[in-house]
Amino acid sequence: QARLVESGGGLVQPGGSLRLSCTASTFSLGDYAIGWFRQAAGKERERVSCITSLERRPYYIDSVKGRFTISRDANTVYLQMDSLKPEDTAVYYCSAVTVGITDQAMCVPFGSWGQGTQVTVSS
Repeated sequence: QARLVESGGGLVQPGGSLRLSCTASTFSLGDYAIGWFRQAAGKERERVSCITSLERRPYYIDSVKGRFTISRDANTVYLQMDSLKPEDTAVYYCSAVTVGITDQAMCVPFGSWGQGTQVTVSS
């Protein structure tokens, strides 16, 4: 199973920052496009961002553009989250993804989900 491990979550005040990390131990993460997803209480899991493998082409949903930055090195994918808002509160997951041409086809996850990491933005 292509299971990834998320870390870096925590409790921050509005306007604060967190940096999430996504790693894998049983396969080469660098061979895959990787996406970040989040699931807030009472809501469906949604796309946040993804990044391709070779070109490192990023994708962001509109609500995080200008605030979140996705990046990667050989074995880790990061999500730098700045100017956090209460509506960013969710469990954040990473997954290998497929990427397509249209917006609908971007950041489509496959494989199994890990435990995620909790991000809470509150005063």
